[in-house]
Amino acid sequence: MKNLIKSLMIFAIAISMTSCSDDDNNNQPQTIAQIASSNANLSILVQALQRANLVDTFNSAGDFTVFAPTDAAFTAFLATTPYATVNDVPVPILTEILKNHVLAEGFTSSELMTGYYKTLAKGTASSTNTLSMYIDLTSGVKINGGASNGGANVVLTSANILASNGVIHVVDNVIGLPTVVNHAIANPNFTSLVGALTGAGQPDFPTILSGTGPFTVFAPTNAAFTSLDAELQPGGIAGVPAATLTTVLQYHVVSGNVLSSSLTDNMVVTPLAGGDFTIGLTGGAKITDGNNRVSNIIATDVQASNGVIHVLDKVLLP
Repeated sequence: MKNLIKSLMIFAIAISMTSCSDDDNNNQPQTIAQIASSNANLSILVQALQRANLVDTFNSAGDFTVFAPTDAAFTAFLATTPYATVNDVPVPILTEILKNHVLAEGFTSSELMTGYYKTLAKGTASSTNTLSMYIDLTSGVKINGGASNGGANVVLTSANILASNGVIHVVDNVIGLPTVVNHAIANPNFTSLVGALTGAGQPDFPTILSGTGPFTVFAPTNAAFTSLDAELQPGGIAGVPAATLTTVLQYHVVSGNVLSSSLTDNMVVTPLAGGDFTIGLTGGAKITDGNNRVSNIIATDVQASNGVIHVLDKVLLP
């Protein structure tokens, strides 16, 4: 339905323009590439698309969502890299960065929902599962936690630019290829997990999990931590020694990029903490931990550049 509505809007614009001048080609609905080329504030993006040989892609038929960084956003991004201009960025790297700004279906801001979307980009962790993007609509349209987390915000005055082959939303930052840490920070349902990982007496988990990896993280939600706190009363989580909490957190991390399609019934998994837990697939994917407690896997395959996240409704205990 939403694609039909956008098509009708574009068709109506085209009819209106054609009635003014049938001979004026500029009145025809423009492609994403054409619109970007005519916007002086997106000149570096156009230069990057040319270098990555992606102009034809965004001139062709399709239905894309493009989050388009401004020239100021690209300039700020380049200042954090060894590269003076986009022409100095190696093409393979530049190509994946650009594809990380693109969804394979066109969405206006009113059609987006809070949650995960798949971009066209790939990191080094998986050759098949494209990178995930987390969009938060709590206040505006925030992508991957905003600029402070390697993401971006949609510039609301420059959103919903309709093209013949999709929608453009101008953003205030170049969106980096997210790590598992970026994804954990971006999703407000993981604030308890992030708090535990960065708590007093813990190793530098953010730096470790921002490394090459790849890592598979079984990530408990905030509700899972609340449940564990009640389970551990009277002392609760606060009464758990730091070293014990370290082991618990490491128990949720597995070496490698293990996608849900690789999980099998009764599969025994050995996490970084040692010990093991067992995957069950009967009646839905679940994990039986070292204490014979059962957690449900409620979301899978949140792909990062250096690993993948599966979401749990209960904290695992070794």
